[in-house]
Amino acid sequence: MFLTQEELSNITAFRRELHRYPEVSGEEVETARRVQEALLLAKPDRIVSNLGGHGVAAVYDGAIPGPTVLIRCELDGLPIEEISNEEYRSTIPGKGHLCGHDGHMSILMAVATALGQKRPNKGRVILLFQPAEENGAGAAAVLADPQFATLKPDMALSLHNLPGVPLGHVLLREGAVNCASRGMKIILNGKTSHASCPEDGVAPTFALASLLGGLTALGSVAPVGPDFALVTVTHARLGEPAFGISPGRAEIWATLRTLTDERMAGLVQRAEMLAKSEADAAGLTIEITYEDVFHQCFNSPEAVDALRRALDDEGVSHQSDSRLLPMKGSEDFGLFRTVAPSAMFFLGSGETHPQLHNPDYDFPEALIPIGAGVFLRAITNILG
Repeated sequence: MFLTQEELSNITAFRRELHRYPEVSGEEVETARRVQEALLLAKPDRIVSNLGGHGVAAVYDGAIPGPTVLIRCELDGLPIEEISNEEYRSTIPGKGHLCGHDGHMSILMAVATALGQKRPNKGRVILLFQPAEENGAGAAAVLADPQFATLKPDMALSLHNLPGVPLGHVLLREGAVNCASRGMKIILNGKTSHASCPEDGVAPTFALASLLGGLTALGSVAPVGPDFALVTVTHARLGEPAFGISPGRAEIWATLRTLTDERMAGLVQRAEMLAKSEADAAGLTIEITYEDVFHQCFNSPEAVDALRRALDDEGVSHQSDSRLLPMKGSEDFGLFRTVAPSAMFFLGSGETHPQLHNPDYDFPEALIPIGAGVFLRAITNILG
């Protein structure tokens, strides 16, 4: 144990404070403030704030020049009502830390505590508290921020807790680990009319009905592989809630998911062709937009090697499990591979633990010293 009991208790209290006050993507003002206040006690050489929005980066310099290792966690919570009897449950109606980002931040705060007492021998460590992971906007915003030019790493590492895996056990593999995904919003515009005379209008009813099945049919629920594609309709609306109006407008939301970015381009093309064909056949105009765009998350071999060595040195059991990796879920950490070799490992939250994004999920605090220990070992192995 590299933390004293008092330090671990303080970090646990920090995690619970974050849990009480979740903020969703792009709104993490108070979360960032709490992170910066806690970091000051861990004595970084400098703190970069407002990075890609509300992001915070703590920099720890070694004694001599060397590589830069970046460790990343996430600031944001979810727009989901929490179900909990814990005294530290969310105090914000309709919002909760139900993905474990409060725990991930606490792991990095444990790393910061250790680095505040002993710097690496060479190079530098950057602890990045990234905003807006849940909507896929945060990583791109951080990388595009001019401040990031002074932080550019030689290697980027991250983790995510994973229910369904034994507590403290790690899944790690090279190559694809998270799918690409994007939210597709289709708006069909026609012309309203009196419900007694639908022939006087142009209703999108049949086009919407056809797209509900047609979009879904573009994918399948087959195991994740090179040709994997999945389309999930998440929302649909037709007209207004009234009996006297034949509708003139409809919208449908769908999440498109593939293993690779290249495969995503093809799925987008097929989905757009289908939507435009249905709209043309019904005499409708169409608008298509995209939100929550995530690129594939791909683990670089050299970054995986660094994590495997750290896991072995720490005595943390790990494996590459083809049943669980690659995951269908998405992660915007994949963009960091565009600037440096990067890898994410998945730290088990327990085989029967509530799943991520479930209203009764809560981060297992026993993972804090395990995750921090792996990161610190990787830092020591790379930077001394």
